[in-house]
Amino acid sequence: MSSSPVLSGLPVVSSYASGTSAVPLLGDTIGANFDRTAIAHADRDALIEFGTARSWTYRELADDVNAVALGLLARGIGKGDRVGIWAPNCAEWTITQYATAKIGAILVNINPAYRSHELEYVLNQAGARMVIAVSKHRSSDYAGMIEEVRPRCAGLLDVLLLDGPDWSDLLAAGRAGQVSTLTEIEATLSADDSINIQYTSGTTGFPKGATLSHHNILNNGYFVGELCHYTEQDRICLPVPFYHCFGMVMGNLAATTHGCCMVIPAPAFEAKITLSAVAATRCTSLYGVPTMFIAELNEPEFDSFDLSSLRTGIMAGSPCPVEVMKQVIDRMGMTEVSICYGMTETSPVSTQTRSDDSLERRVSTVGRVGPHLEVKILDPETGLTVPRGEPGELCTRGYSVMLGYWEQQDKTAEAIDAARWMHTGDLAVMDDDGYVSITGRIKDMVIRGGENIYPREIEEFLYTHPDIVDAQVIGVPDQRYGEELMAWIRLRPGAEPITVDSLREFCREKLARYKIPRYVHIVDDFPMTITGKIRKVEMRERAVDILGLNQ
Repeated sequence: MSSSPVLSGLPVVSSYASGTSAVPLLGDTIGANFDRTAIAHADRDALIEFGTARSWTYRELADDVNAVALGLLARGIGKGDRVGIWAPNCAEWTITQYATAKIGAILVNINPAYRSHELEYVLNQAGARMVIAVSKHRSSDYAGMIEEVRPRCAGLLDVLLLDGPDWSDLLAAGRAGQVSTLTEIEATLSADDSINIQYTSGTTGFPKGATLSHHNILNNGYFVGELCHYTEQDRICLPVPFYHCFGMVMGNLAATTHGCCMVIPAPAFEAKITLSAVAATRCTSLYGVPTMFIAELNEPEFDSFDLSSLRTGIMAGSPCPVEVMKQVIDRMGMTEVSICYGMTETSPVSTQTRSDDSLERRVSTVGRVGPHLEVKILDPETGLTVPRGEPGELCTRGYSVMLGYWEQQDKTAEAIDAARWMHTGDLAVMDDDGYVSITGRIKDMVIRGGENIYPREIEEFLYTHPDIVDAQVIGVPDQRYGEELMAWIRLRPGAEPITVDSLREFCREKLARYKIPRYVHIVDDFPMTITGKIRKVEMRERAVDILGLNQ
């Protein structure tokens, strides 16, 4: 019988870490913090929209933010009202983010890839009173889809289109107002108020609205920026989407809490334009998921761009291949590039690598716990914290944990326990130095090019197909995106076979493109456990052989 590690003088170190910091948390609202920065850095560049050559100093940006805030008040929007924003990256998105915060309205981020099916659900679930949108983006007719669902969205009273006279009318109305009104409103706001709802796909059915406060996202943006050593000298290139925490928190809020300049290269990611924006505006930081960096490094004209201004940046969304990280450091000059891990429900970042971490740390781990946060790894069966070096579920606690899922207390209780630990559902290991490695996912979430996809939502939609009896969706390996979607389908007797093309056509108008399965496999039945549960692990193993993905 072996002796206890404690009795033998080798006490077990648990997989728990807290982020101590001499820098205090911010107690501001987003609006108050932004005003402080705008006064301190009034004449410095605040926002550059590279594609349109538009730019704002902090003084000019504050003027537009105030005008939009007052314009929204004039249209009847006030504290607690939900305002949806449905647009690709643009200056107006950023201005709306700060304008809604200044009046205490809750910004509802709507994924630009959504179709009418998802739009209708989100507008109703959030009780959105207004939606601000572009008329069209790429092949999506946003205005048409809004009009399609509007009769079924009882609370939606106002629609404002950014690419028509609506925006200029809003600015004009706001400029006729009194800025002192905003000062009076600020006095009624609390840093703990709900200010943002971000939808994250649920494991059962439709997305859940992670409800975040000023305190949640302002501090997360600030401390992510602190670990990147941002100052007013930095310019951050943001090809990552604003509808996601990566863009609006790690990007915009990290910038404005430090007086940095935000650079929007294009409405949606394009490798060549991103490199052009970095070179032309002398960006010191560049963000992206690994697939973005891979595309930039493989751009045929890469060597023609002067990237010597780059110092740092953030890579997140999915694991970074070691060769990509080496090239980002060597060829792009991003010697201080940081890896971040988190989830929408934690505002989002919980762990982050530091600028002096080794290359090995940056490719094999997601860093250490962030300032003022706690992380632990527990045994999903017992709920007890495991020793370091053993796998378990990663949990986070601290200022970053969301207020809850909007209007879904039951779902909130499933995710956040009585001690306020957020259960991530990710399997992880913590080493002796507190570095965390993500080793898998407890549930079946698929990460495709940085997008989190929950198969159940797609499965429930596929059930609406008249010839589909049952559908199971899994992730399969993919060189470009990390994972791709594969649908295993059981058809009704006598039905015509479903092809990839016909299924994509069925999904095209209702599901975002990244949620549409790339592969289709027709089956008579699914692999099952003895208790009747479908074995997705076995399905994934078999899919690798079926699709010839062994390499």
